[in-house]
Amino acid sequence: MIEATTFRNAMSSLPTAVNVVTTDGESGCHGFTASAVCSVTDTPPTLLVCMNQSSRSHKPFLDNKVLSVNVLGAQHEPVSNAFASKLCSDERFAHGAWTALKTGAPILTDALVSFDCEIEQIQEVGTHSVFMCRVVAIHQDRQENAPEESLVYFNRAYHHVGQVEVA
Repeated sequence: MIEATTFRNAMSSLPTAVNVVTTDGESGCHGFTASAVCSVTDTPPTLLVCMNQSSRSHKPFLDNKVLSVNVLGAQHEPVSNAFASKLCSDERFAHGAWTALKTGAPILTDALVSFDCEIEQIQEVGTHSVFMCRVVAIHQDRQENAPEESLVYFNRAYHHVGQVEVA
């Protein structure tokens, strides 16, 4: 049997994109920082999002049945830290500028890309819920002179990936 600590240590060598996953609806506005997000299929466009069942935001995500995945750029470390902290929802959403698309789940206006989703299936696996999410809208920030670096998490630290042109 592999110990949880051994598994977590090994997983620290797997670089992952840093995302803020949000929801809004009858159970309120909530969000958390997530690295366990991936594409499932493009027909229909579907993402997989994993969330710890012990999270205080878990029930609102189940109740609201919608979420947005906001892929963070290098400049978003403070946003990631806020959504990974014990701050209340209002304090978390004070970081960054937010709007909404089709589902009403908050999207970060300057995220590299935001996927607006309806949660279609939920499977419980160990300590986590796995959400299968149908993408219903996409917002991609392509402003001129916008940073092109992605925020990733590797070896228990943030790193920036991408190319920045040097003048």
